[in-house]
This record gives sequence, C-alpha cells and structure tokens, in this order.
Amino acid sequence: MSQKSPVAPEFFKEIAQLRTELDDANYRYYVLDDPVLTDIDYDQRLRRLQELESQHPDLVTPDSPTQRVGAALAEGFPEVQHAVPMLSLDNAFDDEEIMAFVKRVNERLERDSDDLIFCCEPKLDGLAVSLVYENGALISGATRGDGRTGEGITSNLRTLRSIPLKLRGDSIPQLLEVRGEVYMSHSGFEALNERARDEGSKVFANPRNAAAGSLRQLDPQITAKRPLEFCAYQVARIDEDEAPTSHSALMARLRKLGFRTNPELDRVQGSAALLEYCQHLGKKRAKLDYDIDGAVIKVDELRLQRELGFVARAPRWAIAYKFPAEEQTTWLKAVEFQVGRTGAITPVARLDPVTVAGALVSNATLHNQDEIARLEVRIGDRVVIRRAGDVIPQVMRVIEDERPENAQAIEFPSQCPVCDSTLERIEGEAVVRCPAGLFCAAQRKEALKHFASRRALDIDGLGTKIIDQLIEREWVKTPADLFHLKADDLSTLPRLAEKSAQNLIDALEKSKSTTLPRFIYALGIREVGEATAGNLARHFGSLEALMQAELADLEAVEDIGPIVAAHVHAFFEEPHNRETLAQLIEAGVKWEEAKVSARPQPLVGQTWVLTGSLESMTRDEGKARLQALGAKVSGSVSKKTAGVVAGPGAGSKLTRAQELNVEVLDEAAFLAQLAGWENGESGKDEQPSDEETA
Repeated sequence: MSQKSPVAPEFFKEIAQLRTELDDANYRYYVLDDPVLTDIDYDQRLRRLQELESQHPDLVTPDSPTQRVGAALAEGFPEVQHAVPMLSLDNAFDDEEIMAFVKRVNERLERDSDDLIFCCEPKLDGLAVSLVYENGALISGATRGDGRTGEGITSNLRTLRSIPLKLRGDSIPQLLEVRGEVYMSHSGFEALNERARDEGSKVFANPRNAAAGSLRQLDPQITAKRPLEFCAYQVARIDEDEAPTSHSALMARLRKLGFRTNPELDRVQGSAALLEYCQHLGKKRAKLDYDIDGAVIKVDELRLQRELGFVARAPRWAIAYKFPAEEQTTWLKAVEFQVGRTGAITPVARLDPVTVAGALVSNATLHNQDEIARLEVRIGDRVVIRRAGDVIPQVMRVIEDERPENAQAIEFPSQCPVCDSTLERIEGEAVVRCPAGLFCAAQRKEALKHFASRRALDIDGLGTKIIDQLIEREWVKTPADLFHLKADDLSTLPRLAEKSAQNLIDALEKSKSTTLPRFIYALGIREVGEATAGNLARHFGSLEALMQAELADLEAVEDIGPIVAAHVHAFFEEPHNRETLAQLIEAGVKWEEAKVSARPQPLVGQTWVLTGSLESMTRDEGKARLQALGAKVSGSVSKKTAGVVAGPGAGSKLTRAQELNVEVLDEAAFLAQLAGWENGESGKDEQPSDEETA
C-alpha cells in the first residue's frame, strides 16, 4: 500500500502566509476601511492558495479563505433554535416618544438626573442573522426567523468576506454569539441590477429585497456572487474571563476580533444629546451608501440592561427611533425629458406631490427608454416611488390594479428637447443621447471646458469660472464664439483685470494654430480620446475627408470599432455640428493637414509605457511620437507591453517591467530607437495588445 509523500515545509509556510495575508486583507477592507491589496493582488493570492490546497487536500481547514464557497446545493434550510431569543424592539416615531422612553428608563432605575449614557447606531435595513463561534471558528449561522427559531444558512453566510471564518487576535473567547445585519449597499445594488438588465433577467425592487433573496439561495455559489455585507450590532453570548461591561466596549471588542461595526456608532449622555444624534443621523441618511430606517438606542451599561430586563418580546433598555418611510405611492401626471451635460436624455416623471422620507417629492427619474419598457409604466398610473441615497427619487413599480382606463403610453422623443438635433442611440447602449455637443445649450459648459483643455486647444487662462460667466452673460454659445471676444468686454468680468483680459485674448489667438489630432480631440466626440483622434487624423489626413467618411470607412481605422465609429458618424452627420465647425474655420482656427502614411507604421499593435521624466522632450511629446508610429501608450505595464521608457523618478512601473522582463529603455536609447523608426527602420515584432490606451 502506497504512503502519502510528506509535505515539504515550504508548502506549510506558504499556505499559512497566504491565509494570513488574505484574512488580513478582508479585515483591513471590511472592518478598518483601509484596503492593503488591490482586487487583482487578492485574487492572485487566492488562486495560489487554491492551487496549493488542491495539491495537498489534507491541509485544507474549514477556516481557510478558499472554503467560503464549498457546500453542496441545499434541499432546504434546517430549523435552528436560538440559545438566546432574537427579540424585536419597541418603536418611537418622534422626539416626544424618545423622551418618554428616557423617562421610563430613569424611573425604573430610580434616577433623578438626566445623565444616563446611551449607545446609538443606525438601524440597518437588511436581514438580521446570528453567528456562533467556538474556540474562534465559525460553526453556525442562522436567520432571525420568529425570534426563537430561525433558518440555518451557515454555508451562505460563509461566502461573505465581511464575516470572519475565524476570530483574530491572541485572546479568543471559547464561545461567542454575534448578532448583526446582512445588507446590500446602494452601489452594490445598482451594479447587481445593471448586470441583470444586461443579461435580460429580473431586477430587484430594492436593496433589502435583494439582500434577503440573495441570502436565502439554496446554492451558496449564487450567494457568493451577490454584493452582500455584514455589520455586527450585538453580542448575545460571550465566554471569556474579563468580558466588557458596556455595549460600546463590546462593539470595540468585536472590531478587534475581526467584525465590522457601524462607523456611525456613538455614545451620548443625556436626552438632549440623544435627540441631537437622531436628528444628525436623519440629515446624513441620504448620503449613506446603505439603507437605514432609523436609529437604535441602547442603555450602554450592561449591568443596567440586566436591571431593566424585558417586557414580552422586547427589552426595556433599548428602542428603535424610526425615520419616515422611504417609499410612497402617488400618481404619475406627465413625463418630461431632460438633457444632461454629456447629452444623455433622461425621462423625468412629474408626480402628484407626496412626502417621502421627510421631503416633499414631485419629480422622480425613469432612467432611460429601457427602464420605461421594463416598468411598463404609463402616464396616469399610480406608482411606487423611493427616495434613498443622494439621488433624485425614482419610480420603482406600477400598481397595475389602479391603472385608469385613459392611461397613456410614454413616447420617447426623436429630437433633442433643447436644441432639436436628431437623437442617437447606439446598439447595445441603454442611453439615448444628443450628439450636438458643440451646439446644444444643455452641454455647452462641458463642451467649452473640454475644448479649452490643455490637451485640446490649450487655451491658457480660460478656466471653469470664466466659462461660467461667459455662458451666464450669453456671450458664448458655441466654441466659435470664443474667438470673437474682445478684451474690453472681458475686463468687465469680476476678477479679470485689463491685463488678464488681454492675456486671454492672446491665448485665444495662439490656440488658433493647432494640429488636426488636437482639433478632433477638442470637438468632444463621445469616446474619442487623444489616441483615437490621432488615428483618425492619420488615417483620413484632413477634416473634410473625415466628415465625409461612412461607417465602414470609420471602422477600418486602427482601434475603432462599431460603437466609436457610430459616435463619430453621428457627430459629423448633425447639421448643427457642421455649422459650428465652419464657424471655427472662419474664425481662423487652422492646422497643417496630416500626412496619410503610404506604408504600415512600425509600431502598430504594440503597447508602450512612459514613466519618470524626460529631459529632451515632455512625456506628452514622447507619447505623441510613439502614437504617430502606430503605438498605443498605456498607463500600466503588463506582460504584453512592448517596451518601457524610464526616465529619472521612475517608480512602480519600472519595477513591474523588471519583474515581467519587459524591455526598458533609458532616454538615450529611446531617442535612438525613435530616430530609427522614423527613418523607416522596422519596429519590434510583437503581437497586438488588447490594453486600453491611457
């Protein structure tokens, strides 16, 4: 009978080190909000640990980071009896009820002074769960259920990286039961629904439903893909020699053991400070990245909690202060279409005013054309609206049973509501846009800022504040109007003296002499950056040829696919844009026509990186010369990078290049190579890179 070969000591050491690094990364990210590893670094370590454990399965332990998803598909969830019941809290809905709670507590404790210390924290809107640890290892997890009996969902809870599989530190309780809330952040919820829309599957109504549905999946691998978080709020049982004597100290203890607690948790003394906390949290509610429906208030000292005791299904020492509801129903009266600063058309529902989460709401977003179709919403419908997060309220669903007979379908416009330009919608995109960026008043500010930026026409002195004033006075409606400004007029603007006004006029005059790539980039065509603008200029050679190009011609350009080609084509097809281009040329903006290369460029398909400083040229000039030879210039180094140009001060990119054995050139070698390439010598024989340009 064959024997197992002994495991080399270095494998023990590497496995232990990887587990420690991954556990520390989870703790720093989820508890301290201070990440130490990038997502890529974390995944690389996790894959290496999985590889080692597959080679040595006898070394796998239940608390290894690889074991977060390992259970088989469940047929159902077993019932779990809570050793300590998970009770509900009594509610308070206004300041008077909070004061009544404080008065009851003081009377029962026979206290005359108003100096009792309370521990306060947000009441998260998620799903309450209980976690049990023995000798530092997670052994079970369950839902609240009816408070006495819950569902055992240990396998699903193990998938959450914010739940430690083993406790941290040297002093570990023999037994620990932690209660907390599983929830989904707003950003995680939006990303989850965005994926669902892309896949054509059902979207969730709100983060709480998403969290509850995700946590009760019979397949833990599905739960693992959902952006769930856990936040601890109570210790139900703890077995250690010197347990903390207050709730706030218990929460601090949990953080040291590896749990996340809410950063808004605070100790306050007296009823006035208690009310101030609730008011402050209510004002901050809309800015949080997660839903809360109130504040939980607890007498901080555990001895006093025991003295106060319980009534029926709730403790006397705690209460939930409930905020106004974040969802309400109302009637949708009309739909208007707004144009955003990037040209995106957003349908906005006009509603019968209704108070939601303490604010009067009369408008709500419908997002886009696809969302209108998904909701099957009509003008005249009774709808559910939600106000959560620092965003405009949104329509969540239609109450179809209350739909009136005269409800009207919502018709999406084909022309821009602001400038009457023909709208475009690229296949595969949800957003409908106005392509008249140079002309459309709704996009004017962003178009002018981009047009004047350093890598576009580089108009020195034309900053955001001056652009705001020019638009406010209606002196400038399109970029061409900039070149008709007078120094005498500009000097009347606040904080713009006569000399500064003349300097700006001089800068405008200087900017008229540019290059075709810079001019194309300055137009602000969607998804046309510097590299793409350069490719378009080199391919077509003139603005006239580019304006006449058909979609097939545009798709033939290096690195331009169907979507970018469609954006470029739509831009030049718009008559308002053509009119503005003619005005710019008439105002004196000029450039030398680009030379269309008759031979292949030597660096086509190669990706280069510039790092550190150069003495004979700027980094931008070096980048432009590489791009003129067909290269992509990236901001990061990978194994597909053809070469790195490293000047003085080069840092992590140089280190990364050396690790990957990528060729590194100093400035002298780079200049020699450039001279050779530009004189017709062949470039490096590399496979095309799929990296995005910087």
